[in-house]
Amino acid sequence: MNFWQKLNKPFFMLAPMADVTDMAFRQIVVSCGKPDVLYTEFVSCDGLCSKQGRSKLLPHLKFKSNERPIVAQFFGSKPENFYKCAQLAAELGFDGIDINMGCPAGKVVKQDSGAGLILNPGLAQKIISEIKRGACSTSSGQALPVSVKTRIGYNKIGTKEWVTKLLEMEPAAIIIHGRTRKEMSSVPAHWDEIGLAKELAKDTKTLIIGNGDVANLDDAKQKAKDYKLDGIMVGRGIFANPWFFNEKIDIKEIKPEQRIKLMLKHLDNFLELWGEGKNFDTMKKFFKVYVSGWPDAKELRAKLMIAKDKSAIVDILSKRL
Repeated sequence: MNFWQKLNKPFFMLAPMADVTDMAFRQIVVSCGKPDVLYTEFVSCDGLCSKQGRSKLLPHLKFKSNERPIVAQFFGSKPENFYKCAQLAAELGFDGIDINMGCPAGKVVKQDSGAGLILNPGLAQKIISEIKRGACSTSSGQALPVSVKTRIGYNKIGTKEWVTKLLEMEPAAIIIHGRTRKEMSSVPAHWDEIGLAKELAKDTKTLIIGNGDVANLDDAKQKAKDYKLDGIMVGRGIFANPWFFNEKIDIKEIKPEQRIKLMLKHLDNFLELWGEGKNFDTMKKFFKVYVSGWPDAKELRAKLMIAKDKSAIVDILSKRL
């Protein structure tokens, strides 16, 4: 069941991003050039463990078979809820489970979740233990692999101390964003610290994956080589290039019409997944993904930003096709 051990190295992954990597967008990425591993958005364990919250949050855990291997990512601070969510992930058919120990958002951190767990390694270890226990108690009798996505420290760099604590729990993989929580995304990623994590894990079975400031696929391959990493996770780079993971595509050769048609497909996916249940403005963060790279793109985006629904967007774009 441990798909991580079957991947050719180095492998490449799309990062989990809130209000970005839902099934609607992942299907676009798959159609452009599928990465080796995909992640859901991060989902609240506490929410999933409440009757009202579960029905609201389950659409965030929808996926299609062409996205495999796919990992469900959870955040929270209650070990007992991670146990229950591990069982749910297995029931839903995920290939793996990831614990978010890296989100720097204040509303997450103040709940001792996300990057807040870096300050509480004892609780972090308990959460890993419980989610692994839940991942083992499936009806199939086979355990889902558990990974952790985190940072190199909270207020200051503490890679050695923190990663050592995680390695004690023997996760299948650790994905390391090369910045502290305090640094957010305001400084270049410390890839030397990610390299240190790989050195710390050299006598374990835990894979180490680097994340932060990856410009393109060639850059990803070079970073994996330079720091002897098992894989690379890409986040914001996908906004500049939906074809990021496709070696056969030169982004400079993609025509505006291709980008616009891809955007319309994403719009259809979004409405199919969410209907009227999600704020339509969520789609607007994607406009620059598709409408960029040609002379009048900025003006076209400005028109799209004031659109209120699909029909208005289609009307605007049909004049450009």
